[in-house]
Amino acid sequence: MSCKEEVLRIGKKLDNLSKSGAQEHAQSMDLLNALKKQRMTLDVLQKTHIGMTVNSFRKSTTNEEVISLAKSLIKSWKKLLPADGTPSKDSKSGEGSSKEKMDDKEDGDGSGDESVSKNAPSLPPRVEMTSNSVRNKCREMLATALKVSGPEGSDPPPSDAASAEDVAAAIEDCIYDKEGDTNMRYKNKIRSRYANLKDPKNVSLRENVLTGRITPDQIAIMTPEEMANEDLKALRKKFTKEAIDDHQMAKSEGTKTDLLKCNKCRKRNVTYNQMQTRSADEPMTTFCFCNECGNRWKFC
Repeated sequence: MSCKEEVLRIGKKLDNLSKSGAQEHAQSMDLLNALKKQRMTLDVLQKTHIGMTVNSFRKSTTNEEVISLAKSLIKSWKKLLPADGTPSKDSKSGEGSSKEKMDDKEDGDGSGDESVSKNAPSLPPRVEMTSNSVRNKCREMLATALKVSGPEGSDPPPSDAASAEDVAAAIEDCIYDKEGDTNMRYKNKIRSRYANLKDPKNVSLRENVLTGRITPDQIAIMTPEEMANEDLKALRKKFTKEAIDDHQMAKSEGTKTDLLKCNKCRKRNVTYNQMQTRSADEPMTTFCFCNECGNRWKFC
């Protein structure tokens, strides 16, 4: 196994430990010591983003020994970065563009941390591009949707928003992990999120996703109803209430008659009710329910 593959494998395990919240001291130390033994290069650092992974893991643990080892690793890797902080020519991610990106002011108690809220949502880590053209195309679609501007006069994107490409890649990665393949369920989930994120009226959803208030894991399992904009949610709620009211009035509170004929089964076993649904000078609306076939209709 190459150094890059081993580092990616260890990084994924650290991510899983961090997400689960059940960080075992022995396992954490074993993984960090395994990283320490690797012959790290600038190219591997830039392509695996292991510096960001270890730094994030360091912040999520309270064990002093683990924190100390993580800091030691980060300091040793910082020496591989160019002295002037400029990225190398083959760097696509820009992770090496600044030492602060790797250590994030290192100890977490420097002056730079004062401006960061302790309750600030965490942004997704950078995700590697895949060799699968379908997955890469889906990431492009999601990134395009995340860049959609809101209605004219709406506020610009928040300053703490992450890169649309990074967030899109993280969302696609979560969906792919859950489905295990680029099958029809995978494609339908991508289309659903693309449609809701690109909705110009759905500004709050895009902002919450870009700022990390809605994590990639969460949006990967959200239903279309949960992702819809507020106007659409209100409309759906209204239609649902009307349908329930129509059914209850016609069946529970109505008057049974044989004067009305069902236009579906043609039988005269009908229950009806009348209600003033428009202005007072307009005729009442009659709600009908067929007791034979369950057909419902209304007329003025």
